[in-house]
Amino acid sequence: MSTLILVVVVLVLGGFVALSYNALVQRRNQVKNAWSQIDVQLKRRIELIPNLVETVKGYANFEQKTLQEVIAARNTAIAAPNTAASQAGADNALSGALRQLFALSESYPDLKANASFLNLQEELSNTESRIAYARQFYNDAVLTYNNSVHSFPSVIFASIFKFKESEFFEASDAEKAAPKVQF
Repeated sequence: MSTLILVVVVLVLGGFVALSYNALVQRRNQVKNAWSQIDVQLKRRIELIPNLVETVKGYANFEQKTLQEVIAARNTAIAAPNTAASQAGADNALSGALRQLFALSESYPDLKANASFLNLQEELSNTESRIAYARQFYNDAVLTYNNSVHSFPSVIFASIFKFKESEFFEASDAEKAAPKVQF
């Protein structure tokens, strides 16, 4: 009888460990999937930039410094390590360079009327929206996973099986700052 009780207790504990482990694996995989969605959208934006630069280059008076900054930010984004912190930094730099490019384009009426430029601007705007959504999805998955890694009793199994906390995709200080409004 005591052997039967011991076997049942061992089976229940084994089942609990298996369920906890599998839940942690599922949440970690959700984080990886969410990260891949961000990566897809960042690559999409990077692929659109050469076309944008070529379209803008046709306007001789356009500031070369701005184009060089966009190209440099794109190259940095391509070379950035595939971690949330590195990608966030590169993403923030590229977003800033693109904002500057679009702000300067307001001074060039012919450029603003160019169909290719307008199409690329629309594509980049849509991609920025997708990136924002993918960031939110990723951060939600990271929150769920990190809560699992730190909550009792899964914290015990997370420690035993070496599940580590994931990092959030965070906005830069420039993105967090309130915009300046001037009249």
